[in-house]
Amino acid sequence: QVQLAESGGGLVQAGGSLRLSCAASGLTFSTYTMGWFRQAPGKEREFVGGITSGGGTTSYADSVKGRFTVSRDNAKNTVSLQMNSLKPEDTAVYYCAARRMGFAIPRIRAGWDYWGQGTQVTVSS
Repeated sequence: QVQLAESGGGLVQAGGSLRLSCAASGLTFSTYTMGWFRQAPGKEREFVGGITSGGGTTSYADSVKGRFTVSRDNAKNTVSLQMNSLKPEDTAVYYCAARRMGFAIPRIRAGWDYWGQGTQVTVSS
């Protein structure tokens, strides 16, 4: 059974940083593309960033490019999201996602096979 468990969320002031982690189990982690999405209250879940199975390619939403970094450790079955220069509009529940096949990093929910339960990030102004 595939499980994705996010951690590292919390409350931070605008301009601050947080690092989210996602621990994966029940899958051959090194063969999966991994991604991060977020969902603010009353809004659709949106793509934040992703990384291919070997870590060679990353992709980011324009809203976070230059501020957020996705990385992975295939030896530890973890993927991380380093968030810097946080803004109040980054407030959301952040979800880890896994995709079984291919080298694409889809920006839509339907492109992903497994999801974590999410972790809350709140950025105060």
